Amino acid sequence: MSRHPQIYSWSKEIASHLPGLNPALATALAMWSVGMILANRCGLDSVAGWVSSLLNQPFETSRQRLREFYQEGRAKRGRNRKDFDVHSCFAPLLTWVLSFWSDNRLALAMDVTNLGDRFHVLCISVLYGGIGIPVAWKIILGNTREAWHPHWCQLLKFLKPAIPENWQVIVLSDRGLESGRLFSLILELEWHPLMRVKGGGKFRPQGWRNWYYMKDLVPRPKARFAMKGVAYKNERMSCTLLACWEPEYSEAWLLLTDLEPAAANPCWYGWRAWIEQGFKVAKSGCLNWQNTRMTIPERAERHFLAIAVTTLWAVAIGAEVERQELIETIRPMPMRGKKPKRKKAKARRRRLFVIGKNTVVSAMINKTELPKPMLYQKNWPTSIPLPPLKEADFRLLHVDLQL
Repeated sequence: MSRHPQIYSWSKEIASHLPGLNPALATALAMWSVGMILANRCGLDSVAGWVSSLLNQPFETSRQRLREFYQEGRAKRGRNRKDFDVHSCFAPLLTWVLSFWSDNRLALAMDVTNLGDRFHVLCISVLYGGIGIPVAWKIILGNTREAWHPHWCQLLKFLKPAIPENWQVIVLSDRGLESGRLFSLILELEWHPLMRVKGGGKFRPQGWRNWYYMKDLVPRPKARFAMKGVAYKNERMSCTLLACWEPEYSEAWLLLTDLEPAAANPCWYGWRAWIEQGFKVAKSGCLNWQNTRMTIPERAERHFLAIAVTTLWAVAIGAEVERQELIETIRPMPMRGKKPKRKKAKARRRRLFVIGKNTVVSAMINKTELPKPMLYQKNWPTSIPLPPLKEADFRLLHVDLQL
């Protein structure tokens, strides 16, 4: 086992949270993680170059140890070498994320990213601080006909044992994953879907007689709609439709959930974009995973475990560094006799991943201790209940708009 202080301590941390990995795999994963931080790349040669320098060992030796992490057992050197099932790491990985958590509410996002035309990456991420932390994924070959629904179902079921029963879990998905079957599965897991859907679907609000296209329920900017009812005329699904059209967007958000209209806020859906920031970190934004030359999906899935663990490590450290900076910053005093103006939240200037990565590198250079990782939750936006809308009033309003 490597005795480099940072790799050694990080491998012990990994082994304690991912018990399915034997000591050799935990060490190799720690080498991958530290090497990615230093190289700002996730490629084998780039990471091996840094690891060989850290461990003062030949480049080919480091490269082979890193390579065997994602290889199947029959491709490894030596006898009795085995691969590992990356799916068995998903629940422990989510448990690890939640060990840093300070709330009993959780937002998960489902989305797909592509590595050129080589791979489709089906990923579920925990949303925090402007980024998605991957906790479950399935990689399939590109340009192949294959149903994705069974994979999504399996990924969600892998994560179920890691989440306590009394937690509120919101699962966000984009229009490409619109599915009544997926909606029903999330309910079976006792979680809450927040599924964006297309405007061409029909919805009949509770107490109304007629069906309406969902897009027609919010016909103009600044319009809002929130009512329980039934979606999809041909395959009836009881749900709540949350719809809003913000002026800065070209169309409305149409969201289906099982929550009561007053218990959900459509602005939660804005967090779904954070998973795309997580993909950007894994690819062109930091680690350049899009340049991989892998062609075997199973190997890519094991390699992505290193990316996920590195993301968790950097984000959790970055969150603590950011919190300490906010504590030490003195805010300007308000003018006497004037109420302070309420300012809009500013866009994040630095990703938590980058803050954490820089902190790890500086700690290794200065030989200082890393801050204790922690993920601090902010209050979720609450919803302002809309008054009940009668069908006759809506039809009259719609006629006025057409005129």
